[in-house]
Amino acid sequence: MAGVRQFDEAKVLDAVLDVFWQKGWRATSMADLAEAADVQRGSLYHAYGGKEELFLLAFEAYATRFLDNARTALDKPRAEAALRAFFKVAIANMTQGVPPRGCLTTKTATEVDGAGPRIQERLRQLLDELQVVVSAAMSKGDMSTQLSLSPKETAQVVITFTRGLAVMERVYQNAPSLHRMADAVIKALVPNVKRRTS
Repeated sequence: MAGVRQFDEAKVLDAVLDVFWQKGWRATSMADLAEAADVQRGSLYHAYGGKEELFLLAFEAYATRFLDNARTALDKPRAEAALRAFFKVAIANMTQGVPPRGCLTTKTATEVDGAGPRIQERLRQLLDELQVVVSAAMSKGDMSTQLSLSPKETAQVVITFTRGLAVMERVYQNAPSLHRMADAVIKALVPNVKRRTS
């Protein structure tokens, strides 16, 4: 086991994130986190102060990566292509792992009463930030003229839909069906888009 001055914080937080993602907030214990990170439980307490602080630090890294991936995906000249790329990223995020781990944000949100106000606020912040990212992307160039709604309304629909998509993933665990659902939403948001045949 590593000592407090020896562990690699990035690796610890990656391991911690994986446990929270697999087991959920309530079912995860400090013993689980210590075992996954290969760090003594006392060292984790000393370095971070507890389970909530570890979650928030790990979630911060997760949120940063997801937002960066979303911005990259949305950086397209046409609304259809941007939304399709965004949904591809979102679906990949919730279907990765064996078995698929689901959406960390939505899974944690369903446990938010037990997670506490700091975690609830961080989840809300991520969704708000994601809505701003989508709205900004839909406002570039003549993108807004391709949409059936305003960029802000489009972003609201997209973010709300991804929460429902995360629930559908948990129920069906079928990535192709998630992409078909996303295609239907794209068709509604970008009225001139042709239905995909593949």
